[in-house]
Amino acid sequence: MIVTHGYPPRSAARLAITVGNFDGVHLGHRAMLAHVAAEARRRGLGACAVTFEPHPREFFAPASAPARLTRLREKLELIAATGIERVHVLRFDARLAALDPERFVGELLVERLGLAYLLVGRDFRYGARRAGDFAQLAALAPRMGFEVAAMPDVCDEAAPGCPRVSSSAVRAALADGDLERAARLLGRRYSMSGRVAHGEKLGRTIGFPTANIVLRRKPPLAGIYVVEAELEETRQVLRGVASVGRRPTVKADAAPLLEVHLFDFAGAIYGRHLRVTFLAKLRDEEKFAGLAALRAAIAQDAARAREWFARHG
Repeated sequence: MIVTHGYPPRSAARLAITVGNFDGVHLGHRAMLAHVAAEARRRGLGACAVTFEPHPREFFAPASAPARLTRLREKLELIAATGIERVHVLRFDARLAALDPERFVGELLVERLGLAYLLVGRDFRYGARRAGDFAQLAALAPRMGFEVAAMPDVCDEAAPGCPRVSSSAVRAALADGDLERAARLLGRRYSMSGRVAHGEKLGRTIGFPTANIVLRRKPPLAGIYVVEAELEETRQVLRGVASVGRRPTVKADAAPLLEVHLFDFAGAIYGRHLRVTFLAKLRDEEKFAGLAALRAAIAQDAARAREWFARHG
């Protein structure tokens, strides 16, 4: 898959395009991306997804922006699995935020990216102040020479009322500790990934060394979890217990951190890329009276995680 960034240069390509944040690449996103890829093949076009970095709400109101489900790297990996041939990452900045809806479509999508077929949701909004909607797209399409279609909602059929699958619903499930519902909405178990960084080595001093991944944005979940961790370079899968949070026992107002204690592993891990998959929640994060109490709690968490694996194979 080809990934391009920034304000796109003019291209002679003819593309089938879908536009969105695609945070989490959940079942609804995957259905839309697969549909665009199929339409592109049928029409002899390239298949392209256009997404934004940062998330528009992070640009306008960073303090109240929703937690990210996926880093850009993870999002691109998940999109690539849907059959999309190209992703263009638009930098969401003041210039893009001020672009009126007609220029967003005509200049960016048609003239520069070669839009021939566009698939969006019925509630898709675009352009300055989110003034553009599907009705405007339908009016622009014949004048600008492209086709537009609306993707039906994908629903969570296992939930009462069959609610729409959305990134917000995934975030709510993760915040509630409902990993099974999150997995149902995503079509896979939730995971986070990143490079293992050097930490304060506190875990090692209390007998539970951890692989630490710095979380640069607010995570969508917090607490102590049973996990599997895959080392990207070797595809080795390890079992363990993980903490996601701010370590209140250790430091006040600390940045969020993913700490993974890997069972039966003693190899070099700093600088390696680790994908951590969340299997079950054990408890919420707590502030303990001191390191001795913290160590006892971690020992109990590790024992419960091993018991979980013994039960589930």
